[in-house]
Amino acid sequence: MQAIALQGRKAGASGLVLTELPHPHAAENDVIVKVHAAGFTPGELDWPSTWTDRAGRDRTPSVPGHELSGIVTELGYGTTRLTIGQRVYGLTDWARNGTLAQYTAVEARNLAPLPADVDHATAAALPISGLTAWQALFDHAHLHTGQSVLVHGAAGGVGSIAVQLARAAGAHVIGTGRADDRDTALGLGAHAFLDLQAEKLEDIGDVDVVFDVIGGAILERSAALVRPGGTLVTIAEPVTVHPRDARAVFFVVEPDRARLSDLAQRVRDGRLKPIIGDVRPLTEAIAAFTPEKRTHGKTIIRVAED
Repeated sequence: MQAIALQGRKAGASGLVLTELPHPHAAENDVIVKVHAAGFTPGELDWPSTWTDRAGRDRTPSVPGHELSGIVTELGYGTTRLTIGQRVYGLTDWARNGTLAQYTAVEARNLAPLPADVDHATAAALPISGLTAWQALFDHAHLHTGQSVLVHGAAGGVGSIAVQLARAAGAHVIGTGRADDRDTALGLGAHAFLDLQAEKLEDIGDVDVVFDVIGGAILERSAALVRPGGTLVTIAEPVTVHPRDARAVFFVVEPDRARLSDLAQRVRDGRLKPIIGDVRPLTEAIAAFTPEKRTHGKTIIRVAED
């Protein structure tokens, strides 16, 4: 099968090649998915799990990408609740070969059924962004109606989903980003927007929840904005500056089949819209890791036609 593979850790994105790899094997409780569309995170080339398995053994050549939408073609021993020919989407294991390939092996519990009226490209943009946003706002920050939430990177893949989910939950939503992100964030439901390049973050005032995807100085300065009893939650890096009389949480997203099903239903109902930027074929996936210009939304790799 054709796949994008990493040949060496030191080379980074320049070590990516389009190559032929053996068809994956379905271990116990696995399924093999024919990938129709896949998503990736540019920073994943720096993750230790991209290069080693769970036992710490080198696994190059390694296939990147951890989001997919496609069709089940094989069932491993013991697999239940999925069938051959079923449309599925989900989040693959960090320490196994990923989704920038024609076929991939996935634990069945990490996949959810995909309704026929949700296209594969849209579905592939949803697993990491959707699950991260949900887990940040509701599992970790316990956001509820009437609270205020500051969402950094409000027009990005994760932030745009967080804005929509928070607004739907009845929260007062403030988004941040660059000047050209303003219309996107407000269009998604943010009540207000702050340009991080031209406006002072401190002018926002106190909020119940800060959701950070940026890290660094923005994360540190955001700690002072959290009200007593509130929560600062980030996916960027461990927190070093803690808000006073409030919680600080750093987390890594986890697969959740039930939540994936809920997110897909929200897309079907028109209550949730992932922002998709470029859609490129597998042959252009390498260039997508180092784009020449910034684009709004998530880049999706189309591996097979719907």
